[in-house]
Amino acid sequence: MVDIKEIKHIRAAPFTLMTSSIHAILAFIAAILVILFFGTIAALIPGMSMFAGFITVLGLSIIILWPLTSFFFNIVYAFILALLYNLLAPRLGGIKLGMEGEVVKSIPVMSFALILSVIVAILTFLTGLYIGLAGSSVLSLVSGVIPVAANLAANATNVTNATLPTGGMMAAISGIWALFWIIIMPIAMFILTFIAYALFAVFYNIIIPKVGGLKLIFAEAANGFELTNIPVVPAALSISMVMAVLGAIYGLVMGIMTGDVVLAIIWLISYAISWFIMYFIMIALATVFYNVLQPRIGGIKLVLE
Repeated sequence: MVDIKEIKHIRAAPFTLMTSSIHAILAFIAAILVILFFGTIAALIPGMSMFAGFITVLGLSIIILWPLTSFFFNIVYAFILALLYNLLAPRLGGIKLGMEGEVVKSIPVMSFALILSVIVAILTFLTGLYIGLAGSSVLSLVSGVIPVAANLAANATNVTNATLPTGGMMAAISGIWALFWIIIMPIAMFILTFIAYALFAVFYNIIIPKVGGLKLIFAEAANGFELTNIPVVPAALSISMVMAVLGAIYGLVMGIMTGDVVLAIIWLISYAISWFIMYFIMIALATVFYNVLQPRIGGIKLVLE
């Protein structure tokens, strides 16, 4: 029998520490792969050996800075994510999971899509606030400089009866830039992510009864539950299968937009396969690292009701 559990609250500190640590490890692996890639190119291409010292220094920098940057960036991002979730959950309702023992058998669509898309919209708004205001300030400065520069140039060249640029176009672009990032982008991201999360939940509910499901092993903790283990294969398989379907839909839509049916079919297949492989590897690695780190730094703690 499926028991619906709602995530009422996410403990910010354990969530932040675990997610940022996993991202740092994944960034470290990615840095090693990048170094191996460039090292292989340097070894295979004649004449590239002269750049060996540069590649070595670059590799050392990447292997140190990339994980550190990822760790500190995700500390901020994960903390804000947990904070927003905890603020919104009492008002919008938290994510609900249809649990059958340790298996997530279903994900109620509306609760899942609504709160996550609102969080994305708020994060987009905060990001857009900086980008929009910064870009608008620069463009406004340029719009003010243009007429001054035009007058100076006209005086220096003794040009008369000429129409001088006023910078009005840049001022208009400044306003459009701010409007786009602060208002249009958050609304667009809310709509797009709501559709994406809703589709994910819909296909999860369709596919999972046939192949099993994501398993989450909880243990009682102070005022809640701690996620102590995530079995790797069920997590990677269930999520990657859903993402393969979404990848197929994405490839089909992009192919149809080109007007070529054959290309649409090719993209449908290629996106489905590539997304399945990519997400299977990513989720498998993330769950492995979670299970390794959990006894050492503690797992994610949730309030479930």
